Amino acid sequence: MQANRLLASLPRKSYRDLLPGLAAVTLDFGDVLYEPGARIRDVYFPDRSVVSLLTVVDGHSELEVGLVGCEGMVGIPLALGVDTSSVRALVQGGGAAMQMSAAGFHKAFNASAPLRHGLHRYAHGLMAQITQTAACNRFHRVEARLARWLLMTRDRVGSAQFRLTQEFLSHMLGVRRVGVTHAASALQRRKLIEYERGNIRILDSAGLEAAACSCYPLVRQLAENRQGASVRKRTYGRRQ
Repeated sequence: MQANRLLASLPRKSYRDLLPGLAAVTLDFGDVLYEPGARIRDVYFPDRSVVSLLTVVDGHSELEVGLVGCEGMVGIPLALGVDTSSVRALVQGGGAAMQMSAAGFHKAFNASAPLRHGLHRYAHGLMAQITQTAACNRFHRVEARLARWLLMTRDRVGSAQFRLTQEFLSHMLGVRRVGVTHAASALQRRKLIEYERGNIRILDSAGLEAAACSCYPLVRQLAENRQGASVRKRTYGRRQ
């Protein structure tokens, strides 16, 4: 069974047509898939892997603006007619993914209306996530933002336990390491998470959702609505 939900939402024939161009790969924690301004040579459909989209400021400071997991695709600019990346795509959760060359993707995208429809819907959802993240970084407390980010990661890796470092978290949240330490310690004191030596385990999902900012349910609802629409379209197509 295909674990990437975007691919899984395609009609069977559309998915079979894509198969020759897809290759199973493993993305390792810390891998950089794209750099800002670099040409996109491959796209990725994550399975259990998670990729952060980072904007780079002054050549060195990084801030996460988006997160891509099993719900989508890394390399969405190609679906919008742009062949270069505006962000750094950094693997923050290692695991399986399906890879396709840019040339193969262009061919498949032009040939498959269901793929175009699914990717356009996904692009809209990703833009909404990026917009919400920008507002979140400006208005919400670090502790609530950390809770949101941990929940979004959990949803994409399908596990309550994953590896993260303080350095990585500081990039994700746009704060110094001391800010990460304070926020993580606050969640630990409330027995919502365990955090030790770069490993995080969510102990109380309901409590963590209550601690998260209001951005988490908004972004999650956008993803669920998008996936629901894809499933409904696929079901309708089978009745024809």
